[in-house]
Amino acid sequence: MTRLGLLRDSLFRLATVAYAINRWGLKPRLASAFLHGQFNDLLLIPAALPLVLWLHSLMGWRDADLPPTATEITLHLVAWSVICEGVGPRWFHWGVADGWDVAAYAAGGLAAGLWWNRARWRTAWVGRRGV
Repeated sequence: MTRLGLLRDSLFRLATVAYAINRWGLKPRLASAFLHGQFNDLLLIPAALPLVLWLHSLMGWRDADLPPTATEITLHLVAWSVICEGVGPRWFHWGVADGWDVAAYAAGGLAAGLWWNRARWRTAWVGRRGV
């Protein structure tokens, strides 16, 4: 990926726009439990992780602007789950610790990881089939 490649990624852009539409357009008008509960949680990894990794590369903590690895996705998933569903609700007394939110973070992270690494999967699949 080129410099700022993750910020130009179509999944990142789609997730960011979907978050904004849900946050300021749909949630105030619709009484959907999914839109109010887990929809934005699905978008956490695809929308936030590219920004965090971009900052990591600016600080020299990340060597290249490559797709996020499974380790990077997992570490951020665990960290954000602990902060948003464990520490935050107990220390700041806002929000509610919810296991379904963690499941949504994980589902979004899995889907994003597959998308970001699709070229690697495609190469592995074609190589295995001998095509």
